[in-house]
Amino acid sequence: MKLCVLGVGYVGLVTGACLSDLGNNVICVDIDKKKIENLKKNILPIYEPGLEELIKRNKTRLKFTTNIKEGVQKSDIIFIAVGTPPKENGEPDLTYVKDAAKSIGKYINGYKIIVDKSTVPVGMGDLVESIIDDISKGRKKFDVVSCPEFLREGSAIHDFMNPDRIVIGAKNKTAANKVAEVFQPLNTKIIITDLRSAEMIKYASNSFLATKISFINEIANICEKVGADVETVAMGMGLDKRIGRLFLNAGAGFGGSCFPKDVSALINIARSEDYDPIILKAVMEVNRQQRKSIVVKIKKLLGTIEGRSIGILGIAFKPETDDIREAVSIEVMSALLEKGCRIKAYDPAAMQNAKKVIKGVKYVNNAYDVAENAECLVILTEWNEFKELDLKRIKQLMKLPNIVDGRNIYDPETVKKLGFNYVGVGRS
Repeated sequence: MKLCVLGVGYVGLVTGACLSDLGNNVICVDIDKKKIENLKKNILPIYEPGLEELIKRNKTRLKFTTNIKEGVQKSDIIFIAVGTPPKENGEPDLTYVKDAAKSIGKYINGYKIIVDKSTVPVGMGDLVESIIDDISKGRKKFDVVSCPEFLREGSAIHDFMNPDRIVIGAKNKTAANKVAEVFQPLNTKIIITDLRSAEMIKYASNSFLATKISFINEIANICEKVGADVETVAMGMGLDKRIGRLFLNAGAGFGGSCFPKDVSALINIARSEDYDPIILKAVMEVNRQQRKSIVVKIKKLLGTIEGRSIGILGIAFKPETDDIREAVSIEVMSALLEKGCRIKAYDPAAMQNAKKVIKGVKYVNNAYDVAENAECLVILTEWNEFKELDLKRIKQLMKLPNIVDGRNIYDPETVKKLGFNYVGVGRS
């Protein structure tokens, strides 16, 4: 099929590359000229395992351009995959989605199917339809379809190629079936529903996963009070098929481009309909407190934190990505800098992004450089390489042998036997 993807961020670039790998001709469009020129040279704007190789493999079917007219007019199905960043009040900024719809309306030259891939509020499909219809003055026929993405950064290609389900919402079932054909090679369950239910499925799914994280973090905090181990508790809970083990990992709280934004957006959607979303508000409040608890744990080990030397391992909001949006590390480092702490930090992928956002931090080449003369080592991202560190060497390098394990990657007894003062999350 002839497809177009508007926006080459995390979702758009992965979507375009994977769709081309399924045998489609794909035009990826973005207004960022530098980003497009770099992509033509195989320089990617994001770090995602396997993505560079996928793009190279499909270079004959995958085109990058800033020419939105070409993308719209040469394609049968157009995917809108632009950003919907949160505003200060938590509402999603829909400027880019609206601009995409206006461009489609301006250049539409025949029947098109427009697919919302961006995470948008319930009812956005109707708004996109009205914008296109208004700009095109009703001269061309088209259908709007919602097909929310469920990609996890760090495993996005695997998630695209091996989805649990494909959700397609539309007013016109013929259009929905046409979009379903695109995903037919993935051999998974395809759910066809109405437009608004499809939009709601995305928000409900992410909000539920965020709820599981905040729930286990609250249980972790109680475990610390009563002397239980949250890792054992989570394992026991997860064996119940009604609950499951996934997303029951206690830690420093969730971040990234999806969970904080989507929960906040759903809260705003509920409030706009005069409904008070009590559970969703609690999910966000627990997460806020959990992020703050890391500094409290550092203070617990050091007594005072003013002017101390702190080592940070992990900046990205999760492993296998360079994304620092809503990352716990940024909040923790900012709080420590306010106390006059001297900070050294290392992340395998996210340091270049961090340098643009937070100043006053010394970014070093590896974990051992971070440990040198540190009075406390703080783990904020569970990269596999941190799990395999030579802890005896780490201890020798540190000024004081203190570890705050914000992701519970170490066994408490093991590190204590090595002579560390250790504080995890929910571990007595």
